[in-house]
Amino acid sequence: MSVKIFNDNNFNNEVLNEKGKILVDFYADWCGPCKMMSPIIDEIAEEIENITVGKVNVDENPEIASKYGIMSIPTIIIFENGMPQKKFIGLTSKSEIESELK
Repeated sequence: MSVKIFNDNNFNNEVLNEKGKILVDFYADWCGPCKMMSPIIDEIAEEIENITVGKVNVDENPEIASKYGIMSIPTIIIFENGMPQKKFIGLTSKSEIESELK
């Protein structure tokens, strides 16, 4: 499955109102560590079934970033049934993220 783009307009419907696990990568285009995480996020989206994976550009969607206390990027939050369950801040290994998704 490809990575979705979440924004102020679709976040409630695509993340908060959905059942199951959803991985959300909070990033910015100028962020070096975010660029390093991007291929890992893409691999997770392709390899793990039954989850939704998406990204939120914090520069374009400051309301969402503020609501979830995003102070450093990259930050990854795993939501389950609309509720945040786990937060990773900074560069995170693929295996550490995957262990929370299974």
